[in-house]
Amino acid sequence: MSKTEKDLMDAFAGESQANRKYLAYSQRAEDEFLHGVAKLFRAIAEAETIHAIKHLRTAGLVKSTKENLEDAIAGETHEFKNMYPEMISHAKEEANKSAEISFEYANKVEAYHAQLYKKALADPDKYPVQDYYICKICGYTASKDVPDVCPVCGANTKAFFKV
Repeated sequence: MSKTEKDLMDAFAGESQANRKYLAYSQRAEDEFLHGVAKLFRAIAEAETIHAIKHLRTAGLVKSTKENLEDAIAGETHEFKNMYPEMISHAKEEANKSAEISFEYANKVEAYHAQLYKKALADPDKYPVQDYYICKICGYTASKDVPDVCPVCGANTKAFFKV
């Protein structure tokens, strides 16, 4: 990997993390009724997304939809089979219950994400345009209808938002 290719990937990682961090900061500002600051964080988070996507494209890592789906399946599968189980184990060893729950929720949801991507990969041309409902507690992603209770964290219907 050339220095520039490494720099593109480092920049992609940094911009991606900045986006998520600023969105978390925005949520906190909203919780504190600082709506102007919240909107500023959201706006700059969007700008960071533009940077991240440009770096990823420039690195040649945005490919055909089929290749992107295969990559997404591999990534989600790695997370629920390897990454999160190890993290759950570490959290248990260190008696960090909050981290353990966070990792367990993510682990269960990543397995479902992989399933959704596999369905899309089976026939991308016929994959339906539909609404999705995301649980704001754990990230569970439901297609078509909002569940009465989240199958991962037990949250009720009010915890879901539509995408």
